[in-house]
Amino acid sequence: MPSKNLYLHQNLDAAIEGAMALSDLDTSGLQGATLKVYLYAVKKNGSVGPREVMRGANLSSPSVAYRHLQKLETMGLLTKDEWGNYIVKEKVGIRGYIWVGRILVPNPMLYSIIFLGILITELVVLAIHFSVETQEFKTFFLLLTLITAAALILFTIEGLRMLTKTRIRQAD
Repeated sequence: MPSKNLYLHQNLDAAIEGAMALSDLDTSGLQGATLKVYLYAVKKNGSVGPREVMRGANLSSPSVAYRHLQKLETMGLLTKDEWGNYIVKEKVGIRGYIWVGRILVPNPMLYSIIFLGILITELVVLAIHFSVETQEFKTFFLLLTLITAAALILFTIEGLRMLTKTRIRQAD
């Protein structure tokens, strides 16, 4: 039995080291065109080459795409296959965004969905209680609803602004 326990212990150590190595990836250079190239590769969900990335991420030339692909490989986010194409190793967290499947969604968009739910709830409560509550309640609740609507609008605008930074062509 000691050999089985030793084998399990070694595999667990290797898995922990692998997880730590992947979580310690330096993603500070993941912005601008490099971020668009990475997002295109993630959405493609397969191997991508420089020409394909150039068209998909709207870059000026294949050499620019190749430079960004090499940078992502150096960062440990992509790996090169035997045909010279690149494959995503792992989806990493990007500050201010959350992955939903293969789609990167800005955090403010999620917040705006939450505030939309709150606003709808407030409007339903206001409609139900409007005829039976005092003027003070109506005024307070209307103010609360306006604040929630303002938060919804601000988060939606910020989320849409962040979406335009990461917009790429649809992966074929």
